Amino acid sequence: MRDVRVEIMADGASKLFGENKLSRPVESLSEAELYEIAALEEKLRSCVGAKAGPFLAWDSVNRAMIRHWCEAMGDKNPAYSEPAVAAVMGAPAGAVIAPPTMMQAWTMTGFGGQHPPGSDTREQNPAMPHFAEHGYLAVVATNCEQEYVQPICEGDKLSGYSTIESVSERKTTALGVGYFVTQLTEYRNQHGEVVGTMRFRILKYKPLLPL
Repeated sequence: MRDVRVEIMADGASKLFGENKLSRPVESLSEAELYEIAALEEKLRSCVGAKAGPFLAWDSVNRAMIRHWCEAMGDKNPAYSEPAVAAVMGAPAGAVIAPPTMMQAWTMTGFGGQHPPGSDTREQNPAMPHFAEHGYLAVVATNCEQEYVQPICEGDKLSGYSTIESVSERKTTALGVGYFVTQLTEYRNQHGEVVGTMRFRILKYKPLLPL
């Protein structure tokens, strides 16, 4: 299976959030505000390169969850339901493959944020508590790039490993003042093989209007 890279961006996000569209940072700041910004940015710089994981899956890749996903998405690809078709794409005998876009879903926490036993229970993005401490309470996802390396097969047990790749300078956007944070998550199967990656960018900001 050849590598496939998919980039997903919300409609209009490139115009609203693209760094080439951002205005210069606000300059009319008091000494106290500048000190607070400097303190935050020192904490944010310490997060770059921070790694976390493994974030384990609650369940092995299974046909029931694949079926629910495909029904919700209207995806009728026979490789997701017919083992004979999936075998051509490298699935073990009698197994189907999962839609590659499900990659993240397998390792997500429960509704209450619970992790399965043996999983890393730390915050996947260590910058988040620092933002909250300094009043950057709003968040919006701006970009998601996924790369699919090999099929995810029924019976696989996935895990995720995340790294903070970058934190931008302080930016002024149409939503408010904040920082772009880019996180790379690598997904592996039970053999330690990389099945895909996801590069996810958010804008953490102070809104122009009260929340």
